[in-house]
Amino acid sequence: MSDSIGHECGIALLRLRKPISYYQRQYGNPYYGLQKLYLLMEKQHNRGQDGAGVATIKLQVPPGTRYISRARSVASQPLKDIFERIYRNFQEAGVRGEDFEQDPDRLQAMLPYLGELLLGHLRYGTHGKNSLEACHPFLRQHNYRSRNLVLAGNFNLTNVDRLFEKLVHLGQHPKEMSDTVTVMENIGHYLDEAHRELSQQLSSEPGLTDRTALEAEVGRQLDLIRVLRKASRDWDGGFAMAGLLGHGDAFVLRDAHGIRPAYWFANDEVVVAASERPAMATALGISPDQIQEIPAGHALIIRADGTYGLHRVFEEAPLAACSFERIYFSRGNDPLIYRERKKLGELLVPQILEAIDGDLDNTVFSYIPNTAESAFLGMLQGLEMHLQKARTEALHRLDPESLRSRQGDDYQEFIRLMQRRPRVEKAAIKDAKLRTFITDDHQRNDLVRHVYDTTSGILEQGRDALVVMDDSIVRGTTLRESIVSILGGLQPRLLVVVSSAPTIRYPDCYGIDMSRLGDFIAFQALMNLIRQRGLEDHLQAATREARADLELTEHPLSNRLQGLYALVSDRDLEEEIARLITPAGLAFPIKVVYQRLEDLHTACPGHRGDWYFGGQYPTRGGHRVANRALVYYVDQIDARPY
Repeated sequence: MSDSIGHECGIALLRLRKPISYYQRQYGNPYYGLQKLYLLMEKQHNRGQDGAGVATIKLQVPPGTRYISRARSVASQPLKDIFERIYRNFQEAGVRGEDFEQDPDRLQAMLPYLGELLLGHLRYGTHGKNSLEACHPFLRQHNYRSRNLVLAGNFNLTNVDRLFEKLVHLGQHPKEMSDTVTVMENIGHYLDEAHRELSQQLSSEPGLTDRTALEAEVGRQLDLIRVLRKASRDWDGGFAMAGLLGHGDAFVLRDAHGIRPAYWFANDEVVVAASERPAMATALGISPDQIQEIPAGHALIIRADGTYGLHRVFEEAPLAACSFERIYFSRGNDPLIYRERKKLGELLVPQILEAIDGDLDNTVFSYIPNTAESAFLGMLQGLEMHLQKARTEALHRLDPESLRSRQGDDYQEFIRLMQRRPRVEKAAIKDAKLRTFITDDHQRNDLVRHVYDTTSGILEQGRDALVVMDDSIVRGTTLRESIVSILGGLQPRLLVVVSSAPTIRYPDCYGIDMSRLGDFIAFQALMNLIRQRGLEDHLQAATREARADLELTEHPLSNRLQGLYALVSDRDLEEEIARLITPAGLAFPIKVVYQRLEDLHTACPGHRGDWYFGGQYPTRGGHRVANRALVYYVDQIDARPY
């Protein structure tokens, strides 16, 4: 993606179903769980760039022994930093793998992080500072094992303020108003409540007069599904979150609409869950077909005894799995995602051909950045299918005499079609050694000019058009200030910028840091067109309606921005966007081609969450965020609208 855009957090949970000594005997490695967790996290490193965290729980250690360990880092290489610290403990202790065959229980109790229950998190911050305190997993501590809670997730909630007020009403004093802390304290409240109720019910049971036995039985009978159902009743947002309880229960919970992804796998040795299927397949050495998706609205529950199962937590709701996961966020080596991204490129072919007036002989095709490569390959396949159809039609037009004599205009046209191929070149090459570490727009754009090097001599200057595939165009700033200028050095006759995603028109509030309307090139184009056509009264009316909706106690179901976009056509918007990304004094014209929403649905049929493209949010809070974003834009409030 040529624009700078937020990413998605990633989770990885691993439950060892055998004693640590088993993995030493079977694999010659007592650190099997930690190594698998590292692989799960490293293979999802595309999801987190700000920080990382790890937490482990030991199941069978005596009182007085540390059984919960946690490490977090915001270093430049947070995963490397965390696992180097963890393994340093083992090196300093001088423990060898074969020592576990002699006294595994003592060594496990002695060494930190050597637990049967492991949780990892990769953070991409959508709000607040990039600080150690903001890194997951979060920890809620208690002296009773079953009341300890470790939480990590990939989520944003739209109604944190309401949930915070509810906690205060319950008598709590939360230390901050963040969605992670609020959710953790919310779950913790009902965990405490369930613990108290069970303790009262079981205290008179024969054989449970001893407090230690009573607490152990409370942990065994704890109804974690009921706790999650009660805690999550008022949550509004998209989430995939994982939690560990101190006595050994664990869960991975997915929102009712399946907005954020989560997958799982189990055998007799492990139960594993993560945000991405390819990471699990690689780390565990299994086929992606063996990995299942956690259904929307369900929780994967893993009990302290190693048993597991899927349980419904939320009532059934329309599915709205995030389509941006397929376009950009998830790793493209997932076989389904790879095919979908190629289909996105293929479906753009008719619009591309229209943009270049069908002139394939004088057009060069390329892509920037590398994440657009899969869509680019699909586009090439689509172009080949277009040419094959043209060849077949030309062949049918030929009469037998033309074929025998190899003469005539129809025969010459057929020969030209047989020889024609899309011209493919690498127009820009990224210098991987040079990183855009500067966040200030002006300085960043200046640096981007040096991140990409162009390949000279691939175009016939002034004659050839250049078509460049991008995976998405969000702000357009990098295109206008840097990339168009870079490609301009090739001196094309025409530059066509193609986005494999539709126009991003609406804010996201479920995990991606895209919420300020003024940042979107599509919204900037819309405002220009409204002013040019004298339609300001529509903007004023929509803003009044949005303000009125925000006064309602219940979240509104109407997104007032949709009516504004209905005033212009897709073609109008694309032409104005092309004008906006054209630097002053450019010697050649620019066209912009975006994916159509209906084609996105065709390419990614299982992921219909497209609120940032179409404006139809899966939760009530999403519509509220869209309306607040409009009000903030009109009032010139530079703040996140949720």
